[in-house]
Amino acid sequence: MKVQLPVRRAILSRRTYEAPAEGRSGKVRLDFNENTSGCSPAVRRALAKLTGKQLAMYPEYRKPTERLARYFGVHPEELLLTNGGDDALRVFFDTFIEPHTSILICEPTFPMYRYWAEIAGARVCAARYGDNMEFPLEDVLRGLRQNPRALFIANPNNPTGTLIGEKELRSILQAATRTVVVMDEAYSEFSDFTALPWIHEYPQLFVARTFSKVAGLASLRLGAVIGCAESLALVRRAMPPYPVNLAALTAAEAAAGDPARMRTYVAEVKRLRVWVAKEFCGLGVKTYPSAGNFLLADFGPTGPALFRKLERQGILLRDRSKDMGSGFVRITMGTSAEMGRLVKIVRKEWKPAARNGITPKVN
Repeated sequence: MKVQLPVRRAILSRRTYEAPAEGRSGKVRLDFNENTSGCSPAVRRALAKLTGKQLAMYPEYRKPTERLARYFGVHPEELLLTNGGDDALRVFFDTFIEPHTSILICEPTFPMYRYWAEIAGARVCAARYGDNMEFPLEDVLRGLRQNPRALFIANPNNPTGTLIGEKELRSILQAATRTVVVMDEAYSEFSDFTALPWIHEYPQLFVARTFSKVAGLASLRLGAVIGCAESLALVRRAMPPYPVNLAALTAAEAAAGDPARMRTYVAEVKRLRVWVAKEFCGLGVKTYPSAGNFLLADFGPTGPALFRKLERQGILLRDRSKDMGSGFVRITMGTSAEMGRLVKIVRKEWKPAARNGITPKVN
């Protein structure tokens, strides 16, 4: 029997983002920006109380949404819960993006924006961050004149760590009168900035958040879309009736009820960001200012060999050599012990590339 499946052309041509997510158990996982210290003990206690009957029933969302809305400082009608941060991005394509329309992004950035655009059959227009990873404001303002359906901005940006200032964001929002502006704030807790208070001023603004990073709930998949009630009502039309599972809701409420745990984690990330950057600087490794729970570094041409050595010793980093240049790597800020082990091995194993026949001295 001959069978030919009628696959959409956009699916056959999709090429973005195949996550290397397998075979990582038991290793030092500094490659996916996970919270390697783990979630709050309150989360595990809350999950342990779930009964078999509760798990057998479809979840209800009104009360969890009210409680999590208080956590974000918004009204319940301004909050939409999703199946992880990735799904919080997908829903914009389901709501606003039609085939052959365009979106605007700034690269290098989180590849899921391009991923969902390819599946939707949309065109991707991309501005580029500068040599020092500065935000390409003028290029974005120029791109907005073409009225793309949506502009996706990660703030802070992944993988550069770049944080866009308030003045720049306001100039973008004032120019985007016919464009949905999605502010992906997966790492906002580490940056001390959020655009959440602006949703009442700019109806085209949506903020995407996640419980995967600061709350340490990546495996449970809970994201959020926040916007003014009138605009968010349109997005709700594209959502299925039961998008979030009960365990994720329970865990998120417990995590939100233990803010001290998250504050401690954020403070440790900020401390380690400074320390690791200083240690690498002493070795002659260039790092870039970061407002996330990670650091972008450039080890130059000998970097990929170092990353392979680290992987053989059980330390995983996110090599960005293919899309950013040989030796670029994104490093999650893990625990103090994990970062100490990383720096120790880098000191021992990294050999700077020779320039003009002279090998740089390592302090």
